Amino acid sequence: MAHPIPVVVNGATGKMGRETIKAIAAADDLTLVGAIARSADVQGQDIGEIVGIGPLEVPVTNDLEGMLCLASQEREVPVVVDFTHPDCIYDNVRKAIAYGVRPVVGTTGLTNEQLQELAEFADKASVGCLVIPNFSIGMVLLMQAAIQASRFYDHVEILELHHDQKADAPSGTAIKTAQMLAELGKTFNPAKVTEKETMPGARGALGPENIRIHSVRLPGLIAHEEVIFGAPGEILTLRHDTMDRSCYMPGVLLAVRKVRQLTGLIYGLDRIL
Repeated sequence: MAHPIPVVVNGATGKMGRETIKAIAAADDLTLVGAIARSADVQGQDIGEIVGIGPLEVPVTNDLEGMLCLASQEREVPVVVDFTHPDCIYDNVRKAIAYGVRPVVGTTGLTNEQLQELAEFADKASVGCLVIPNFSIGMVLLMQAAIQASRFYDHVEILELHHDQKADAPSGTAIKTAQMLAELGKTFNPAKVTEKETMPGARGALGPENIRIHSVRLPGLIAHEEVIFGAPGEILTLRHDTMDRSCYMPGVLLAVRKVRQLTGLIYGLDRIL
């Protein structure tokens, strides 16, 4: 490729950000042009040295708008990959769209209202934006299998398990799974008894179409999800386990390459596969 795709990584020193830096550096058709992190102790350091792959001549900065402005002047249409925090992701995406830098968003925690507002903003600006709750191909396959299974089962609950540094609950992946099942137009889990929670929250969060979502946060976990279907005499459990964050990188790189072809916001990896 004559001119590689310029990419900025926001949240570059986090766990997902580090993996993304490595993946971009190894891709012939991508070039890292910016690395953003909040921590004061990494400012000005070479991000390649920080992640352990040698110098990339890209210093870490905490100036998001300044980096978006610089990226917008690149010859090729730039992309920003965001793995930051639910508290700032809405503003991050709006700023990227305003500068014409295509956002690929792995940060979860956006509300439905925020997603709608960002979609309208992206449409008006004709700027592609991808919001991906989970970049794993295996997770997409689990969701598709759950949709097929839901044709035959009326009872289903979702269990998601993540590391104890994840800020939002339920996970965006679990919410996306519940939304996909709800799109079938079927209400799940018809009541058999009048339930009473003796401890509030014991039955988990009540998602769309009466689907319960349960969240676990523990050290030692990375990202895991179970979709559990029940019927008289049997249980069907669909489960996806992440053992290493490198499994997300094929999906991240696919999203970086695809987002420049879009003129609006798309939600979910399944929409671009």
